[in-house]
Amino acid sequence: MIPPDLTPAVERALLVAQALAAGLGATEAQPCHLLQALLSEEDGLAVSRLLGAGVAGEAIKPAVTSGGPSVPPDRESAPSHLSAKSHEMLDHARVVAADVSGEHTIASDHLLLALVRQDADLRQQLIAAGLDVARLEGGIASRATPALTLDEPLAIEAPADDMEAARIVDAAANRAREALRVLEDYCRFALDDGVLTFELKRLRHDFTELMEQFPPVLLLGARDTLGDVGTSLSTEQEQRRHSVHEVLAANSKRLQEALRSLEEFGKLRGQAIGAGLEKLRYQAYALERALLLGHEARRRLAHARLYVLLTGSQCASGLEWTIAEAAAGGAQIMQLREKELGDRELLERARKVRRWTRRAGVLFILNDRPDLARLCAADGVHLGQDDLPVREARHILGPEALIGVSTHDLEQLRKAVLEGASYIGVGPTFASKSKTFPEFPGLAFVEAATRATTLPAFVIGGVNLENIGAAIAAGARRGAVADAVCRSEEPELAAAQLRRALDAVPLDSAGRSAEP
Repeated sequence: MIPPDLTPAVERALLVAQALAAGLGATEAQPCHLLQALLSEEDGLAVSRLLGAGVAGEAIKPAVTSGGPSVPPDRESAPSHLSAKSHEMLDHARVVAADVSGEHTIASDHLLLALVRQDADLRQQLIAAGLDVARLEGGIASRATPALTLDEPLAIEAPADDMEAARIVDAAANRAREALRVLEDYCRFALDDGVLTFELKRLRHDFTELMEQFPPVLLLGARDTLGDVGTSLSTEQEQRRHSVHEVLAANSKRLQEALRSLEEFGKLRGQAIGAGLEKLRYQAYALERALLLGHEARRRLAHARLYVLLTGSQCASGLEWTIAEAAAGGAQIMQLREKELGDRELLERARKVRRWTRRAGVLFILNDRPDLARLCAADGVHLGQDDLPVREARHILGPEALIGVSTHDLEQLRKAVLEGASYIGVGPTFASKSKTFPEFPGLAFVEAATRATTLPAFVIGGVNLENIGAAIAAGARRGAVADAVCRSEEPELAAAQLRRALDAVPLDSAGRSAEP
């Protein structure tokens, strides 16, 4: 398992180290594998540091090419853990990071210096290759007070002003980090959601890089926790949280407010810093939408398993009867999908379906048309990749509407999650009699999608009783069907059989698979 608080370069290095160990038949990745992995990136920071400290380039390359593969396989194919000695190196690297930058995020040169300090054998090998340890130490330590090129002259005339601005920046940065950690912990440990966890982690790393432009010695020197009048001031509301939703909302706002304060005072050090923080603030707005709307969607659709797509001309019997029968069999969502009707006729039919679904006690989704969905009081709309974006549909329907999006690859899925979709359609998975597709992402996408997000995901495209087992084996826990119910002479029986197949894999109270 890769420890937290690593730059992307160090994360890659750990995977490469594990791959090298596996290639050599070792069960654990040792410090020598860590060094070899760091040096496998020829334009990386570790190589640059060694070159600057006297090691010749031709002395680095043999160390990299002698031990096995130079690129990481999938995580599953690498050794399951680092050696105890390698973990000690990471712990020391974290100490180096704190000394150098005031942060706990480990960069490549922090890990390199830890290896040189703590492993005598590696240190002697590098000294034999020309390493001047003192030069390496000095070059890395110089990051503690990096030179800053300003886009505009710093217009703080008095040292007192400089310290006041630094104190504000330090406090706001701490608030932002704390809020980010709360949100990331929720997505990682409560949701187990890969998409949201990755986006928050990336935002945290981007924030850390921007904050490196503020010398840590300045921020720490300006800190005055004991003298901060705000530490003793709080309201009753701040001390209470009644739901996870409130925790997410409070920390999303805290993050945005902290970034705004940093943006304003960051402009004193240059336009680029202010612009970078502004960009992060906008990303925080998008993540807040995805978190809060997604939280509500997960709640409303927690136990929704079977979704039926209806087209009047394709039903074996009338729409009203099919809806009632399918609902009796266990279908929980009905979508009206009519591609051939004009607007007037479609709206008239949608209003009837609204009445019938309300009577049956199921949700009603209209396909493609948020405008008509609003007019017929549908519970929401389902959008394809060529339809209106989620944000535009929500402007029409409002924040409480369910908005589904058909996705065919992981990038479309990621975009749908971040835009605030309520659920996603995953497919097409199998061939369908009611719709033709130029290509099929198939079961591989079902598996990838259900691993990537905990947003309600309905496998779609040719799903029926014969193949739903394969979809479930690939990770599907919810299904959207058309012909399997609509064309059936016994829609209630068809729906009941599909529900039994889906219900065979239990869901927890949050609507996630209860099986590992």
